[in-house]
Order: sequence, then structure tokens, then C-alpha cells
Amino acid sequence: MTLLVACAFVLVVFIGYAVTIYNGLVRVRNGVKLAWSNIDVLLVQRHDELPKLIAVCKGYMQHERETLESVARARSGVEGARSTGNVASVSLAEGALRRGLSSLYAVAESYPDLKANEMFKNLQTRISALETAIADRREIYNDAVNALNVRLETFPDALIAKPFAFSPASMLQFSASQTGDIDLKPAFGG
Repeated sequence: MTLLVACAFVLVVFIGYAVTIYNGLVRVRNGVKLAWSNIDVLLVQRHDELPKLIAVCKGYMQHERETLESVARARSGVEGARSTGNVASVSLAEGALRRGLSSLYAVAESYPDLKANEMFKNLQTRISALETAIADRREIYNDAVNALNVRLETFPDALIAKPFAFSPASMLQFSASQTGDIDLKPAFGG
């Protein structure tokens, strides 16, 4: 009888421990999802601001169609990658968008009236602030991904993760040229 009680006690403790591990894995997985949704919100906000910037620039940059179209294409690429939720695709699309914005800001240097336009300055400031916020959120996301991936690889969490199909997440990585802030001050006399 005592052996049966002891076995039941060990079984209850084991099940309780397994449930605790499972719940912890769910928490870190949901932390990754939350961190990604925070980035997603900022990407959507920037996505909504870019057409305004392009519209303001079009009035001044009659001969710079290729630059404006490059930014528009890159914006669409980020939106497409973002909608799939594929982190690697977002990383690549972000690179194209940052290159397009850098070109746009460099070309805008040739248009003094555009540089003086209050709406352009406001959009430039807003987009730069969003870029900074995206970089901050990327760091938080990568921390959450790391926490999840470490838990999935360590014992005893790995014993619970595999049967319940927990899968590792991908880091959101940008190249060195993508992580630097787009320096707008020299281009606009600041």
C-alpha cells in the first residue's frame, strides 16, 4: 500500500513538473510572438508613412522617378514579407527598403525647396523615429527568440518540447549597413 502511495506521489510530482515546464515553454513562445507583433506594428506604421513621403517628394523630384519607384517597390517587398511572418524575408526586404530610403534622402539634397518643406521634415523625423523603434524592438525580439531556443535545447525542457512540437524561432538579423541609423542631418543641412 505504501509503495502504491509512493508511486502515486512520484507520478503526481512528475506530472506537475512536466506541466510547469510546458507552461514555461508556452510563455517564452508567446513572448516571441508578442515581440514580433510589436515589430509588426512599427513596420505597419512606417509602411503607412512612406507613401506620404513619396507623395511629397514627387512634387519636387520630377526627374527622380527611379529613386521614388525603388522606395515604393521596397515598401511593397517589406509588406509582402511582413504579411507572411517569415523573419528571414523581412530581413532581406528591410535591407532593400533602407537602401532605397538612403538613396531618396541623398537625392533630396539636390532639391532645396523639398528640404525646406515642413511636411517633408516631419515625415523624415517620423520615419527616423520609427527606424530607431524598430531597431529597439528587434533587440527585444531577438532576446525572446534566444530565450525560447535555449529552453528548447536544454534538459529537461527538450523532453517536453519535442512531443508537443515546439519549434525554434529565427533571429531577425540585419547586415551592418542595415543596422546603422540613416543619417539625415548631413543631407539636409542639420
